[in-house]
Amino acid sequence: MRYIVIGAGAVGGTVGARLAGSGREVVCVARGAHREALERDGLRLVTPDGEHVHRLPVVGGPEELGRLRADDVLLLAVKSQDSVAALDAWAARPVAGGGTAGERLPVLCFQNGVANERMALRRFARVVGVCVWLPSTYLEAGVVGAGGAPLTGILHLGTYPPGRPEPALEAVAADLRASHFDAPLPEDVMPWKYAKLLDNLPNAIEALVGPLEGPEALGLVAEARAEGVAVLEAAGIAAVGEEEAGRARGARMRLLPVPGVPRGGGSTWQSLRRGAVSVEADWLNGEIVLLGRLHGVPTPVNETLRRLVNELARTGGGPGAYTLAEVRERIVAAVEG
Repeated sequence: MRYIVIGAGAVGGTVGARLAGSGREVVCVARGAHREALERDGLRLVTPDGEHVHRLPVVGGPEELGRLRADDVLLLAVKSQDSVAALDAWAARPVAGGGTAGERLPVLCFQNGVANERMALRRFARVVGVCVWLPSTYLEAGVVGAGGAPLTGILHLGTYPPGRPEPALEAVAADLRASHFDAPLPEDVMPWKYAKLLDNLPNAIEALVGPLEGPEALGLVAEARAEGVAVLEAAGIAAVGEEEAGRARGARMRLLPVPGVPRGGGSTWQSLRRGAVSVEADWLNGEIVLLGRLHGVPTPVNETLRRLVNELARTGGGPGAYTLAEVRERIVAAVEG
């Protein structure tokens, strides 16, 4: 199989580099300065055990590959707000032997949130959801860091909708297991993805106020998560419990220092630090807000976090622009208003 990594940033770059390191064929999709660096210097993955450089084919989009191969596997690793554009660009591409990518090729959603699989299923007949437990950072153009050890990450994979046969699934999981990952195959991957959604709700808090330290910050984290648990219960949506998720990771994936790489924040913090004009809060905190509105559950904490982070992205504000007191004031105003 040939793996085409659509969005070779923190997650996509790490997965692509690890697959290449185990001898798998990988193509990276990237643009701008990141593409230039990948072509010039290769993909550099920095881990607790050192730096790994992989010189891989790089394209800016599907048109540069021409007709796709029948054994291609598409790894969708863009942020959720960019999914539709990426899916539309790739679904219509012709595949050797006839048909299109949307008709013939599997697409794996290596993304946070729970909406990407539905977006993909509108365009692709073969969709696989992936719950991504992979601490990674886009350090600079051409360079990604990953601090997980001894496993780089744990990637639960499952067809969407559950129960649909996917001929490539076992082979993909085997390739990932040979590349410093565990790749469990639950019958239904979405409870794992909903558990990860709950864990991602504090991303917005970290992006707004900085490190999640002290009782006030941790209290706000607990409130955001409590709203999430409440809306999932109201909607009748199953999520894997914290204890089960913890057992799945265990000591097999501990976060270790990466030499020469300061520990930054999560994905939303990283986006604001890079000056991104859009972030994924609408697909994380916003998912809780959506479910709350559908099922009559108030979600003032997650709505405020979603709105504030989006405002920062639109106005070019960097991470840590708010104090906890200021965020709390906005939540109180949302409740009272």
